[in-house]
Amino acid sequence: MKAMILAAGFGTRLFPLTIDRTKPAIPFLGKPLVGYVAEYLARYGFKEIIVNLHHQPDSVIDALGDGSRFGVKIEYTIEQPNILGTAGALDNARHLLEDDTFLIVNGKIITDIDIAAAVETHKRSGAFATMVLKENHKRERFTVVDTVDGYIAGFSGMAMPQTEEEIRDAEHQPATPLMFTGIHVADPRIFDFIPRGVFSDTVTDVYKPAMARGEKIAAHVADGNWFELSTIPRYLDISLAMMTESDVFAGANCHISPGASIRDSVLWDDVSVADDAHLYRTIIADGVSIGPGEHFENAAIVRADMVRTCEEIPEKAIKGYVLGENYIVPLN
Repeated sequence: MKAMILAAGFGTRLFPLTIDRTKPAIPFLGKPLVGYVAEYLARYGFKEIIVNLHHQPDSVIDALGDGSRFGVKIEYTIEQPNILGTAGALDNARHLLEDDTFLIVNGKIITDIDIAAAVETHKRSGAFATMVLKENHKRERFTVVDTVDGYIAGFSGMAMPQTEEEIRDAEHQPATPLMFTGIHVADPRIFDFIPRGVFSDTVTDVYKPAMARGEKIAAHVADGNWFELSTIPRYLDISLAMMTESDVFAGANCHISPGASIRDSVLWDDVSVADDAHLYRTIIADGVSIGPGEHFENAAIVRADMVRTCEEIPEKAIKGYVLGENYIVPLN
């Protein structure tokens, strides 16, 4: 069975960390994020992987290469001049996927969800697609997916935190909402519902219209860990949660002076931190120098020259400011 990794997005909410790369290509604890996805697929026996590209395509190709170091064989599809969306990406790779059942995985997640169990659910369901769901215990802002008897029944609004009244009423707790993990299994029949050659979204433009016509989409509710790194605060929080040996991660060729104080922080490659500098809950991108006595807390820092050459700052990005040679993005 083949798998497709969706890796074409702009990563606007991760800007400026994505200023020179797409979101799946950002480093995560010493490895490109999309590399974790490739290794995850390899563990479940997926050896033939298709990866779609649009924004900063070379960054993904540099991160993955031919896939051999991750135990897979990769074939790339290019979306030009316009990005095609999650369903349009499948249409663009139709010639590579239309012969057999295949898996689709978002390129910005880290997970250990059992894919084999999801594939078995799909085979039993008789549906042309199966969405892998997970309980949203923290009620984070993900779309609520409604299910009935093992099939998708609809899509509600964003999950909301429990009210004080709901928290106090222990006997009548609302059901834990379900959210989509970005993993799904599909049969070639999905292509009957995907518009040709245009931007389209899998849920909005494929699953919802198909369900309206009486088609069934199966639901597989999975256990396991699942992390989605779509914003800078989430990137930092998940990095710190997964750092088991130290509260500081430093990439290649970093130079940290003995007099520097660093806690709960992530340093990418070629970073230098001078004496008397203090960093707490900070992300330092490639090539940044932190000078003597500089203090940063709850921030992401990139080189200012990279931002100066950027045509425009994305609307969804957290706004920052220039300080010396660096561009600082406050996270609180």
